[in-house]
Amino acid sequence: MSTVHVVNHTHWDREWYRPMESFRARLAELVERICDQLDAGDLGRFHLDGQTITALDALAVRPDLADRVRAHGAAGRLQVGPWHVLADNQLVSGENLIRNLLTARRVAADLGLPLATIGYCPDAFGHPADLPRVLRGFGLDTALVWRGAPPRHARFTWRSPDGSTVTAVNQGYYEPEVLWEAAGAPEKLDAFRARQAARDADGPYLLLNGGDHLAPRPLPAGLAATEDTLAGYFDRIRDRVADEAVVTGELRYPGDWLTFVLAGTLSTRLYLKQANAAAETLLEAWAEPLTVRAGRASSVGLLRHAWNLLLENAPHDSICGCSVDEVHRENEVRFAKATQVGEHLVERALLDLGLDTRLAGDPATDAAAVVVLNPHAAPTTGPVTVDVYTAPGHTVTGLRDATGAAVPYEVREVEPTPLFCADLDILPDTKDTLRHRLALVATDVPPSGWTGCTATVAAGEPAPVAPGVPGRGVTRGDWTLTVADDASFTLVDAASGRTLTGLGRLVDVGDAGDTYTYDPPATDETVVPVLRDARVYDGDVASRLVVRADLDVPAGLTADRTARSAERVVLPLTITATLWAGVPELDWHVEFDNAADDHRIQAHFPTDVPARTWRADTHFSTLERPLKDPLGPLPTERGYEADAGVAPVRSMSVLPGLAVLAPGLPEVQGIRGERPSLAVTILRAVGWLSRPDLRTRTAGAGPQLRTPEAQCRRTVSASVGVRLDTDEATLADAAARRRAPLRAYQLRPGRPTPAPVAGLRVDGALVSAYKPAEDGDGAVLRLVNPTSTETVARLDGVEGPLRECTLAEIPTGDTLDPTSIPLSPHATRTFRLPSWPPPRPPYAHPADLGVVVGVTS
Repeated sequence: MSTVHVVNHTHWDREWYRPMESFRARLAELVERICDQLDAGDLGRFHLDGQTITALDALAVRPDLADRVRAHGAAGRLQVGPWHVLADNQLVSGENLIRNLLTARRVAADLGLPLATIGYCPDAFGHPADLPRVLRGFGLDTALVWRGAPPRHARFTWRSPDGSTVTAVNQGYYEPEVLWEAAGAPEKLDAFRARQAARDADGPYLLLNGGDHLAPRPLPAGLAATEDTLAGYFDRIRDRVADEAVVTGELRYPGDWLTFVLAGTLSTRLYLKQANAAAETLLEAWAEPLTVRAGRASSVGLLRHAWNLLLENAPHDSICGCSVDEVHRENEVRFAKATQVGEHLVERALLDLGLDTRLAGDPATDAAAVVVLNPHAAPTTGPVTVDVYTAPGHTVTGLRDATGAAVPYEVREVEPTPLFCADLDILPDTKDTLRHRLALVATDVPPSGWTGCTATVAAGEPAPVAPGVPGRGVTRGDWTLTVADDASFTLVDAASGRTLTGLGRLVDVGDAGDTYTYDPPATDETVVPVLRDARVYDGDVASRLVVRADLDVPAGLTADRTARSAERVVLPLTITATLWAGVPELDWHVEFDNAADDHRIQAHFPTDVPARTWRADTHFSTLERPLKDPLGPLPTERGYEADAGVAPVRSMSVLPGLAVLAPGLPEVQGIRGERPSLAVTILRAVGWLSRPDLRTRTAGAGPQLRTPEAQCRRTVSASVGVRLDTDEATLADAAARRRAPLRAYQLRPGRPTPAPVAGLRVDGALVSAYKPAEDGDGAVLRLVNPTSTETVARLDGVEGPLRECTLAEIPTGDTLDPTSIPLSPHATRTFRLPSWPPPRPPYAHPADLGVVVGVTS
């Protein structure tokens, strides 16, 4: 008879059907009870979930328990980690996952707790292809998984696209009720063993004794089972994985009974996903690299604080949007706080680099210095907007680069704006100004650096902003763009002779589902927009079509939820399609106020090339997926779910002849048909946390609670880039620029216009991280090859040789020439750089820093 290994545990959702503080009060009680049971010997060992934040949260309100928790940890009776939070590891970036594990190490050390040595992540709603790579980068060669794992394998070797492997165990549905009551435990344990034998004849079997927010119960006496730890169980099965049991890539397989992937969480409360993507980009692409560049060791604490705030929003019940409304209000506050800290770090780093963006002093009357910043380690051309503030009665009359050449620009807005500024060295003051929002295309901005330009200012009233002219088409270069009656666009490329129709076609359908699962009503209605007005804005910088359209949709569902209601509501849409000068990309943007309930809106982008598969980026790799029908067959038995057809995407989806770039919009469908299409979800509005009466999922997934704010009655805004080139490296670069576009700032009045300055340059790879090292010794640089072909990276601006290290920032002993770094397909390589740049005095004028500056007129 195969042995059952019992691991006592709790699965602690930090926030879910109660807000965080309500759960924390119960968590503190749980930790005290665990300590009592460990002290008394009622429990031999206990796993306090896979996240250090459980201990941190409990001890923050019960510091009197710290010594007991520490003692049980040191004795091996209490396990925690290896994560800081149990993130939905598909909806956060690869760097977010790495910061998660780094934070767990730091927190565990502060608390005096040893970290668990297994990759514990079972309750996430599917698992990304790069997770084995991330785990191995921290010395973890195992993974406990559940949702999305292939049902046919109880244990298997799981391989990332880069070749990293871990030994994975599919726990199956964890069945917390098996040992809940001592009286029936032997019979329930026998039934559990029989169920496991159906998929694993040899054993041994893993049984987790506990469940969501449940206090531990001692094992009944005489039970035919062995109390164990997760690490102990993995030690017993490492050599018992069949050679043929190898799984490569993401784990999003249709599950067994009650093993739901819950794909609707990719699009529930999309505003959370957009806020997360923006905050990650702010920290990864701007705050961390600029902190290193400026040598601001004093900013490390603030960086960690910003990441802590962001990590607190990463758990699967938080970022997935499937909690009560109070939880997600707190999520928005955390995102706002992380953004505030990140922007402060950017401002201070720029200040130390000689770029003072604080607009104190008298507003401009003759000239204003502007700086354009490039977060990418390669010269970059792209659109950018900047606000230039002049004194009242003055206006911007021109824009010139560092050589004095005129820079084309457009004035998008002019508005009287009181401008307030205050700082440690600036007395609070408010000035009346006139704000001019300028749009331009900055060309060849130096890698990891900046270029400057001067806005000339003169007395006079600003010219009226061009109102646009009625029209339904624009041409720029080889591309002609026209808008159809359904507010979709046709793109004609004269160079290739291709014509693509239906780009950005918005499709609205009903949704009788919940925060976990999309569920079309039995009697559905599909609605598309009706064009109301189109205006053309054609200038030196860009050609734009601004479209007004109406989406006349049902207001909600019928009382029995089987159909869309007869009552209607009109959603006025503003859709802007832009062709920027010198940028081979259609910039598509939609904005509207959602005033309807229980519906889903997707933007469709069809190609004109036959296809069976589509590609999309994940954390550090690109995956190929089959094209599918919009929705799989509906389940006929209780406890199963339909294949929703959607998949998680970081920012790039590709069909033959067509690429769609949509960071912050992680739910995409590759739909098969005569014209294969990529459908990007831009809104999913539902009103229940979970419901038991869905057609696409035949059991509840959580408490049946109303969540009216999940109807997303708010302004909805979504942006997508469309390209016709499909080269892997080119698209990876374009996706990175879409995630982190150029930034521009007006400098403090009286400051000179900066000359072009370059920093780190990388050819042949992307930079995933350039950050302060965790131990304070220098910086860490991580390179990524997101393509399926081998490449060689070359670095300029870094003195070699480079010391390679793991993702955990532990040196491997290898050194490399920075001018020749081999990168295999989908590879990441991480390096320790010996030191930061020399520290600079804060709040110094550029002339005091030796910064090269130039003045143009």
